[in-house]
Amino acid sequence: MEQALFITFEGIEGCGKTTQVKRLSSRLTLLKIAHVLTLEPGGTPVGRRIRQVLLDSGNRNLSLLAELLLYAADRAQHVEEVVRPALRQGKWVVCDRFFDATVAYQGHARGQDMALIGLLNQKACGGILPDFTFLLDCPVQVGLERAFRRNMEDLTLKQDRFERENEGFHLAVREGYLILAKENPERFVVVNASLSEDEMEEQIWRHLGVRIPKGAD
Repeated sequence: MEQALFITFEGIEGCGKTTQVKRLSSRLTLLKIAHVLTLEPGGTPVGRRIRQVLLDSGNRNLSLLAELLLYAADRAQHVEEVVRPALRQGKWVVCDRFFDATVAYQGHARGQDMALIGLLNQKACGGILPDFTFLLDCPVQVGLERAFRRNMEDLTLKQDRFERENEGFHLAVREGYLILAKENPERFVVVNASLSEDEMEEQIWRHLGVRIPKGAD
């Protein structure tokens, strides 16, 4: 049996990762490769309730430590309920954000203790690491324009707490991601998210195609 892959997608708000996650899932489905499509926060029933708290722009007084711990709680439940069981069953896991997001957002941008973040991620993940992490990188203004346009399509969601942060915050997130990619070149693949959706999809597939089981078509 071919080894199941754990693939994560990361990037600033509006980078297009959610679209690419869905496109990759569609390709895997066509190839009859068993996989699970998931996300953080919100990949479990418990996680969906945590996601509402974390992303609701009305929660202006959420403390930085509480925010960090909520992400850790979501991740611990997600790994236990979704990620680990899927990998054990030989299924690929395609995930929209994972622990790198906490390092970039709560660490580099929020200034939370990196040692604490590392410990929480270690405990929550229980030794599970992504095989590939695709960082969809684009200028902050490009991403924010896309994100605000997306949010305008459904004003009832109010899931834009991070989009409302100042530009300096988003610049720090992007820089944090680029630092992570530089520190982990064996895992990270940086994709130019200013390209078209089709071009990004092809770049991503070129990196994954060599891992597709023989005879999958």
